[in-house]
Amino acid sequence: MEDYRTIDGRATAEVEEKHSRFIALAAFADSEEKALAVLEEVRAANRTARHNVYAYVLRESARVRYSDDGEPAKTAGLPVLEAIRHAGLTDCIVVVTRYFGGILLGTGGLVRAYTESASAALAAAKVVTVRACVRLSVEVDYALYERAAQLLQAAGAKLDEPVFTDRVTLSALLPAGTETPLLPAFAELSRGAAQPQVTPPFYAPF
Repeated sequence: MEDYRTIDGRATAEVEEKHSRFIALAAFADSEEKALAVLEEVRAANRTARHNVYAYVLRESARVRYSDDGEPAKTAGLPVLEAIRHAGLTDCIVVVTRYFGGILLGTGGLVRAYTESASAALAAAKVVTVRACVRLSVEVDYALYERAAQLLQAAGAKLDEPVFTDRVTLSALLPAGTETPLLPAFAELSRGAAQPQVTPPFYAPF
């Protein structure tokens, strides 16, 4: 399970080129259904726009799609796709809406405007690294709570709020594999009383 980078949420940017407005939206989308839903949302909000150019990259299905939406071939959708690739991102869509300003831009002008607007939206987005992680939970006595929390913190875990009942339940997110040395450490700390539960690996921002 390899790490990958995506964006958290959405971001927008606008570029003007010879009175044409290029409004870019970058959004998280980890399925084709979600990507197309974003596209339809943008189209519905910009019905008078001349073009709604888009590109998206999906990790799980290894699917890549782009559209020039009426612009000359390879002057719009492909530059948007290249902006996503240059940023090293996946599971995202970028839609660039163009409002025509009355002046033809030519091939070079179109490529530049679509590249700049898509890149600006991606630069404005919050980028997160998604890693293979596990969730570890363990119950300990109150006397061991602080030392148990320190074990997890020293391993680089992201701790949830502890749950206090007759004992203390700690839950934490860790990169897969880093939990291995914690199991004997908890056994030693609690003299075998603490039995950490570890989930199978799954992808999560970390």
